[in-house]
Amino acid sequence: MTDNSYKNWPAMSDKALALHLGDFIKHHRMEQNKTQEALALAAGISRSTLSLLERGETVTMATFIQVLRVLDLLNVMEAFNVVKVISPMALVKEAKSQRYRVRAKK
Repeated sequence: MTDNSYKNWPAMSDKALALHLGDFIKHHRMEQNKTQEALALAAGISRSTLSLLERGETVTMATFIQVLRVLDLLNVMEAFNVVKVISPMALVKEAKSQRYRVRAKK
């Protein structure tokens, strides 16, 4: 693979992005010394569907996830984690609403 340290992702067309994903799958399949037939069988898809994926053609998200699972590449899903960010003002408001004392009942 070429040096992909910087990509202008927003400038890329949908087709170019799909090709990039296909190249990613093909690279890792070949790195693991798996044939299209073997990978497709393990993922529960047809070889032609895998071929479509590797060529950047339209496949379902489920197919893509199945292939990632078989290639043991689900760790790429870390890029899609959603991190909740809370503003400093919201933190102050939350801190003010916390109780600091307990009063005995009379």
